[in-house]
Amino acid sequence: MKYLFARLQRMSVLALGGLLLAASAMAAYAYPERPIRLVVPNAAGGGTDAFARIMAQKLAEVLNQSVVVENKPGAQGGIGTTYGAKAAPDGYTLTIAFVSTMAVNPFVYADIGYEPLKDFVAVAVGVNQPYLMVTYPASPYQNLQEFAQFAKQKKGGATFASTSSQTELIGVLFQTLLKTQMLYIPYKNATTAVVELARGDIDVMVASLPSAIPLLNAGKLKALAVTGNRRAAALPNVPSAAEAGFPEFVANGWYGIVAPKGTPDAVVQLLNKHINAILAMPDVQQNLIAAGFEILTGTPAEFAAMIEHDYKRWGAVAQTQKSMRK
Repeated sequence: MKYLFARLQRMSVLALGGLLLAASAMAAYAYPERPIRLVVPNAAGGGTDAFARIMAQKLAEVLNQSVVVENKPGAQGGIGTTYGAKAAPDGYTLTIAFVSTMAVNPFVYADIGYEPLKDFVAVAVGVNQPYLMVTYPASPYQNLQEFAQFAKQKKGGATFASTSSQTELIGVLFQTLLKTQMLYIPYKNATTAVVELARGDIDVMVASLPSAIPLLNAGKLKALAVTGNRRAAALPNVPSAAEAGFPEFVANGWYGIVAPKGTPDAVVQLLNKHINAILAMPDVQQNLIAAGFEILTGTPAEFAAMIEHDYKRWGAVAQTQKSMRK
């Protein structure tokens, strides 16, 4: 009798477990039951916003549910990212993540309001935007090697314009590799920086590929190198930093989508599957590549590893920056 009773107990537990799994599967299948909010921590009109709107439109189509883009700019992306971190972990608030908010700002600003590695779960990476070292058209150096020689010889140091926390650290990385000091000049916006660079007031700056392409095509800037180990598909004639003798001068600006920590894994996996499928669509690829992006896909675990890798890497560069300022 005891044996029969114990067996019945085990069967009841197994049955209950099966019901719970079925309920969980049904809940995941029912998702989404209401509109999804996609938070962009930058103002409308930039690269993150363009990526978000392409993804929102396509996600709405495949999920048969509205996906609303909400721009929440400020504090170098901190305001929108904090908002996303504190949202309910139910899959209905997603946030555009990028290198500055997830791997740079924690080391540059005090009390940003969130912890990238603890407050979010990675959903899917989407694109990468290589950076370019650019200068004014009439500059005496034509490539990164020539600029390196110029920077070492210029009295007082070459001038380097920066418009964000990440581009400042990219400059610090280059100085470290070059083993020479450069004069960092911060700008609140890229427009002013480009105007002053184009007329030769500044020696160089780092710009994202999407923002640089129109200026290069208009003849307002000259590209020295792509900050990476390979050339960019959108600018096949511009050499990589590795080709110029700086294989460690690698700086990428990926964009992806994250959700608050605690978001159900079934929802994360479902979104990841759809986002990867969207990124494989020919029209999406055409639009993103034309804008200067490279397509990236992967699992949530792979994206999480990417975030952690860059968090550690740029943290080390930020520490170097602090040492240089002492």
